[in-house]
Formats: sequence, structure tokens, C-alpha cells
Amino acid sequence: MTPQHIIKRPIALTEKATVLKDAHNQVVFEVDLAANKIQIKDAVEKLFDVKVAGVNTLVQRGKIKRIGRREYKKPNWKKAIVTLADGHNIEFFAATAEEGDK
Repeated sequence: MTPQHIIKRPIALTEKATVLKDAHNQVVFEVDLAANKIQIKDAVEKLFDVKVAGVNTLVQRGKIKRIGRREYKKPNWKKAIVTLADGHNIEFFAATAEEGDK
């Protein structure tokens, strides 16, 4: 698998992800279900040019949803919480305008 296939998307807009980034220098990603921690670490280091200190993973179970009378289950997906080494940072959104500028 290539790094682009392993890392599907960053999860940066949730409250928990923001707290982890600010307090513990951790970043949250949605990753491929078959990827292991070593593959995730290598992919993040290659894609973002940072040093990874550790990786924690968990499988989010898909929720049961309804459309009319039918029920269906959303697919399971894997979340990776990546701890970056001291001095390394990943910025997903660049500040485009200053707050006082209108």
C-alpha cells in the first residue's frame, strides 16, 4: 500500500482532535482498515515530513441507520491517533486572513 492509500483523511475539526493537538501534540487520521501501526507511522512521516513518536489505533464500529422501514449498517473504519515528536507539527489549515482584517 502507498502512503496515499493508508492515510485517507485527517480528522482535525472535532473538539477532541483539537484538544489532543493543543495539549499533547497528537494528530488524528482516518486510515485504511487493513493498515497496521508501522505502516501508518511510515506513511505519516513520508507524507508530512515529520518525526512520529507513537501511534495508537482503534476501530470505530459502523452505526445502524434507517431509511424508511429499512435498516442498514454503515461500514467500520479505523482511526489513528499519531503522537508527533517534540518540535514537529502538522498544520492542515493555513491562516488566510488576520482576525482584525475585514
